[in-house]
Amino acid sequence: MADTPSSRFDPVGAPVPQQLCDIGALTAGHPAAAGALWRLAEPGRQLDANVVRLPPGKHVDTHVEPDLDVLLVVTAGDGTLGTALGAQPLAEGSVVWLPHGSSRSITAGGDGISYLTVHRRRPGMQIQAHRTGG
Repeated sequence: MADTPSSRFDPVGAPVPQQLCDIGALTAGHPAAAGALWRLAEPGRQLDANVVRLPPGKHVDTHVEPDLDVLLVVTAGDGTLGTALGAQPLAEGSVVWLPHGSSRSITAGGDGISYLTVHRRRPGMQIQAHRTGG
């Protein structure tokens, strides 16, 4: 889909919905790819989103996201979600809530796994003046 300035706004200047990518075509076109295949990068957005591909047997190490809830949608393949309570299977179509503060890992199955993550946009870094006592 062509992305022109006129396609982002209606005649009165309000933003309009737009298709950003085709996840099926994206992941099918890159079966051996690893990492983020696509990122939401629209200006003025309130969300961040990524399409991630892990080849068979690869994993995302155990980690904790302290600030943001994450919604994970498996778009192709399968794998395992590691949690503090044990492993949970992931299959195409699985929708998983990863609450902030939770420990998690992801391991791809025999065909690999592709998934979409969506979370609130992290605020940009801001420089603040240092205050001294006195």
